Amino acid sequence: MALKAVPGNQTRPTTDKVKEAIFNMIGPYFNDGTGLDLFAGSGGLGIEGLSRGLEKVIFVDRDNSAFQTVKSNIHACGFEEQSELYRNDSERALKAIIKRKIHFDVIFLDPPYKKQKLVSLIELINKENLLNESGCVVCEHSSDIQLPDKVGNLTLIKKAEYGIIGISIYRLDDE
Repeated sequence: MALKAVPGNQTRPTTDKVKEAIFNMIGPYFNDGTGLDLFAGSGGLGIEGLSRGLEKVIFVDRDNSAFQTVKSNIHACGFEEQSELYRNDSERALKAIIKRKIHFDVIFLDPPYKKQKLVSLIELINKENLLNESGCVVCEHSSDIQLPDKVGNLTLIKKAEYGIIGISIYRLDDE
Protein backbone atom coordinates (compact mmCIF):
# COMPACT_ATOMS: atom_id res chain seq x y z
CA MET A 1 0.00 0.00 0.00
CA ALA A 2 1.30 3.46 -0.87
CA LEU A 3 1.86 5.64 2.20
CA LYS A 4 0.93 9.30 2.24
CA ALA A 5 3.90 11.64 1.99
CA VAL A 6 4.31 14.58 4.35
CA PRO A 7 3.04 17.74 2.62
CA GLY A 8 5.67 20.32 1.66
CA ASN A 9 9.38 19.80 1.17
CA GLN A 10 10.59 19.66 4.78
CA THR A 11 10.80 15.86 4.81
CA ARG A 12 12.29 13.45 2.32
CA PRO A 13 10.66 10.03 2.30
CA THR A 14 12.92 7.01 2.05
CA THR A 15 12.55 5.58 -1.45
CA ASP A 16 11.19 2.05 -1.86
CA LYS A 17 14.55 0.96 -3.29
CA VAL A 18 16.45 2.21 -0.23
CA LYS A 19 13.83 0.82 2.16
CA GLU A 20 14.11 -2.61 0.53
CA ALA A 21 17.92 -2.44 0.73
CA ILE A 22 17.82 -1.47 4.43
CA PHE A 23 15.56 -4.38 5.35
CA ASN A 24 17.62 -6.83 3.31
CA MET A 25 20.65 -5.70 5.34
CA ILE A 26 19.00 -5.95 8.77
CA GLY A 27 16.32 -8.61 8.38
CA PRO A 28 14.59 -8.88 6.15
CA TYR A 29 11.98 -10.12 8.64
CA PHE A 30 11.59 -9.96 12.41
CA ASN A 31 10.17 -12.32 14.99
CA ASP A 32 8.52 -9.78 17.27
CA GLY A 33 10.76 -7.08 18.66
CA THR A 34 10.47 -3.34 19.19
CA GLY A 35 11.49 -0.53 16.87
CA LEU A 36 12.03 3.20 17.20
CA ASP A 37 11.50 5.51 14.22
CA LEU A 38 13.02 8.68 15.67
CA PHE A 39 12.57 11.09 12.75
CA ALA A 40 9.47 9.36 11.47
CA GLY A 41 8.49 11.69 8.61
CA SER A 42 5.73 9.66 6.92
CA GLY A 43 6.47 6.67 9.20
CA GLY A 44 7.67 4.58 6.26
CA LEU A 45 10.59 2.84 7.97
CA GLY A 46 8.71 1.98 11.16
CA ILE A 47 5.60 0.86 9.26
CA GLU A 48 7.78 -1.32 7.03
CA GLY A 49 9.29 -2.82 10.20
CA LEU A 50 5.81 -3.61 11.54
CA SER A 51 4.81 -5.19 8.24
CA ARG A 52 7.93 -7.36 8.47
CA GLY A 53 7.17 -8.68 11.94
CA LEU A 54 8.14 -6.09 14.55
CA GLU A 55 5.69 -6.33 17.42
CA LYS A 56 5.74 -2.62 18.28
CA VAL A 57 7.20 0.62 16.96
CA ILE A 58 7.48 4.01 18.64
CA PHE A 59 7.25 6.83 16.08
CA VAL A 60 8.59 10.30 16.88
CA ASP A 61 8.54 13.47 14.81
CA ARG A 62 8.44 17.06 16.00
CA ASP A 63 6.82 18.43 12.84
CA ASN A 64 3.03 18.62 13.11
CA SER A 65 2.31 17.76 9.47
CA ALA A 66 4.69 14.77 9.72
CA PHE A 67 2.96 13.72 12.96
CA GLN A 68 -0.46 13.86 11.28
CA THR A 69 0.84 11.98 8.23
CA VAL A 70 2.34 9.18 10.37
CA LYS A 71 -0.92 8.94 12.30
CA SER A 72 -2.89 8.65 9.06
CA ASN A 73 -0.49 6.05 7.60
CA ILE A 74 -0.53 3.94 10.78
CA HIS A 75 -4.33 4.00 10.69
CA ALA A 76 -4.47 3.14 6.97
CA CYS A 77 -2.21 0.11 7.58
CA GLY A 78 -4.14 -1.02 10.66
CA PHE A 79 -1.13 -0.77 12.99
CA GLU A 80 -2.67 1.45 15.74
CA GLU A 81 -2.44 -1.34 18.36
CA GLN A 82 1.26 -1.84 17.66
CA SER A 83 2.25 1.81 17.47
CA GLU A 84 3.02 4.65 19.84
CA LEU A 85 3.24 8.07 18.25
CA TYR A 86 4.77 11.18 19.81
CA ARG A 87 5.13 14.73 18.55
CA ASN A 88 8.44 15.65 20.10
CA ASP A 89 12.04 16.44 19.22
CA SER A 90 14.56 13.60 19.20
CA GLU A 91 16.42 14.50 22.41
CA ARG A 92 13.27 14.92 24.51
CA ALA A 93 11.81 11.72 23.10
CA LEU A 94 15.00 9.79 23.91
CA LYS A 95 14.99 11.14 27.49
CA ALA A 96 11.40 9.90 27.92
CA ILE A 97 12.31 6.52 26.43
CA ILE A 98 15.36 6.23 28.72
CA LYS A 99 13.11 6.86 31.75
CA ARG A 100 10.79 4.07 30.57
CA LYS A 101 13.79 1.71 30.25
CA ILE A 102 12.74 0.53 26.78
CA HIS A 103 15.22 -1.43 24.67
CA PHE A 104 14.97 -1.77 20.91
CA ASP A 105 15.72 -4.34 18.26
CA VAL A 106 16.03 -1.65 15.62
CA ILE A 107 16.35 2.13 15.80
CA PHE A 108 15.87 4.14 12.62
CA LEU A 109 17.65 7.50 12.49
CA ASP A 110 16.76 9.50 9.40
CA PRO A 111 17.13 13.14 10.47
CA PRO A 112 16.89 16.09 8.09
CA TYR A 113 20.16 16.12 6.15
CA LYS A 114 20.87 19.76 6.96
CA LYS A 115 20.58 19.29 10.72
CA GLN A 116 22.25 15.97 11.33
CA LYS A 117 23.42 15.07 14.80
CA LEU A 118 23.80 11.38 14.07
CA VAL A 119 27.00 10.79 16.04
CA SER A 120 25.66 12.43 19.21
CA LEU A 121 22.41 10.44 18.88
CA ILE A 122 24.34 7.18 18.40
CA GLU A 123 26.51 8.09 21.42
CA LEU A 124 23.38 8.59 23.54
CA ILE A 125 21.83 5.32 22.32
CA ASN A 126 25.07 3.54 23.24
CA LYS A 127 25.52 5.27 26.61
CA GLU A 128 21.94 4.51 27.69
CA ASN A 129 22.01 0.91 26.37
CA LEU A 130 18.88 1.41 24.27
CA LEU A 131 19.65 -1.54 22.00
CA ASN A 132 18.90 -5.17 22.72
CA GLU A 133 21.89 -7.49 22.35
CA SER A 134 21.20 -8.29 18.70
CA GLY A 135 19.69 -4.89 17.88
CA CYS A 136 20.91 -2.40 15.32
CA VAL A 137 20.87 1.31 14.58
CA VAL A 138 20.06 2.22 10.98
CA CYS A 139 21.21 5.69 9.92
CA GLU A 140 20.10 7.32 6.71
CA HIS A 141 22.21 10.31 5.71
CA SER A 142 23.64 12.22 2.81
CA SER A 143 26.07 9.98 0.90
CA ASP A 144 28.88 12.51 1.42
CA ILE A 145 28.73 11.95 5.21
CA GLN A 146 31.22 9.47 6.64
CA LEU A 147 30.18 8.17 10.05
CA PRO A 148 32.83 6.72 12.39
CA ASP A 149 33.60 2.98 12.39
CA LYS A 150 32.95 2.85 16.14
CA VAL A 151 30.79 4.83 18.53
CA GLY A 152 31.26 3.52 22.06
CA ASN A 153 30.28 -0.16 22.01
CA LEU A 154 28.62 0.16 18.63
CA THR A 155 30.44 -0.90 15.48
CA LEU A 156 29.63 0.09 11.92
CA ILE A 157 28.79 -3.24 10.26
CA LYS A 158 27.43 -2.12 6.90
CA LYS A 159 27.62 0.94 4.67
CA ALA A 160 25.88 1.48 1.37
CA GLU A 161 25.22 4.33 -1.03
CA TYR A 162 22.21 4.84 -3.26
CA GLY A 163 22.84 8.02 -5.24
CA ILE A 164 22.73 10.91 -2.76
CA ILE A 165 21.57 8.63 0.09
CA GLY A 166 23.95 6.87 2.43
CA ILE A 167 23.02 4.08 4.83
CA SER A 168 25.15 3.15 7.86
CA ILE A 169 24.20 0.30 10.20
CA TYR A 170 25.62 -0.21 13.68
CA ARG A 171 25.46 -3.20 16.02
CA LEU A 172 26.76 -3.82 19.52
CA ASP A 173 30.22 -5.33 19.77
CA ASP A 174 30.33 -9.05 20.51
CA GLU A 175 32.48 -8.69 23.59
